[in-house]
Amino acid sequence: MIFQPVLNVFLLALLCAPVAALAVIALTKAKGRDRALWAMRLVLLLACFFMLLRPGIPGGATQTLATDTDIVLVVDTTASIVAEDWNGDEPRLDGVRADVQAIVDEYPGARFALITFDASADLRMPLTTDTTALVSSLEVLRPEVTSQSRGSSIGIANQLLTDTLSNVAEASPDRSRMVFYFGDGEQTVTSPPEPFDGSEKLTDAGAVLGYGTAEGGPMRLTTGGIDGSANEYIEYQGTNALSVIDEGNLEAIASDLGVEYQHRTADAELTLPDAPSTTTDYAESGSVGNVTELYWIAALVVVALLGVELTRASLLVARLRLLRAPSASPRRKKPTAGGAA
Repeated sequence: MIFQPVLNVFLLALLCAPVAALAVIALTKAKGRDRALWAMRLVLLLACFFMLLRPGIPGGATQTLATDTDIVLVVDTTASIVAEDWNGDEPRLDGVRADVQAIVDEYPGARFALITFDASADLRMPLTTDTTALVSSLEVLRPEVTSQSRGSSIGIANQLLTDTLSNVAEASPDRSRMVFYFGDGEQTVTSPPEPFDGSEKLTDAGAVLGYGTAEGGPMRLTTGGIDGSANEYIEYQGTNALSVIDEGNLEAIASDLGVEYQHRTADAELTLPDAPSTTTDYAESGSVGNVTELYWIAALVVVALLGVELTRASLLVARLRLLRAPSASPRRKKPTAGGAA
């Protein structure tokens, strides 16, 4: 048996020893039924002490589920990704964040890499199993500064994606690879989008996820300030400029990668592909060392003894109320006029 105390053992002893000493003194002085009550209270204290020690038996096992997959997320960070037509008038980036969280939840144990692109493509986060860091990176992610924008291509990340997948395949050839592309397909340079066909042979599964509406959404100016944006909107010819989704471009990217395209809206559930066959299941994942907790046994004893104490206290309260209730006295009859004196 091993112990994993919630506090230092000496501190627990310091807290419980004075109470235990008082209980022992009361037990030695008590007589009759009171002696049994103090013995029960001493057992209650010992059970609490035992529970706080958190006893357990080593050698327990817990089966785990791991996804032996490397997932590369390619996220558009141009000004259009904050166009306000997601779930009404929210930025599209909110939808991207929600979908990334769904992907993280869908593939437990996978390794994730994050690529962002606007005027250039950058590997923001190399492969990691630290999904907390990934989600945090997306929470602070902001689009390029509007004043520095010179137009961008939706395919500018093609070479970086190919290089990333190639490095991953070389380092871990036994692991499968998935790619998820997040964007609106809006090409703001005159040249045609670069193809992603170089990544197809390195991609086992994934999806292209499109954000935006045909009506378009306005875009706030992005600054280099702390909050990342201003209250003003980007204007074109005196009115708010609108960013419109281009599903044709997104479908072309999906075709290049050999994955499915999916238009995303806030009221539609995200459909994710099954992880490739290298994903292990619970039966095959093996087990990891663990401890079988036993503190619950002491907790049951504590609950039972507290139940006895509460029942006894309730009976005593009821008895006191009966003793305090005034007894009814017989009424004296008034003498009648013709009665005997």
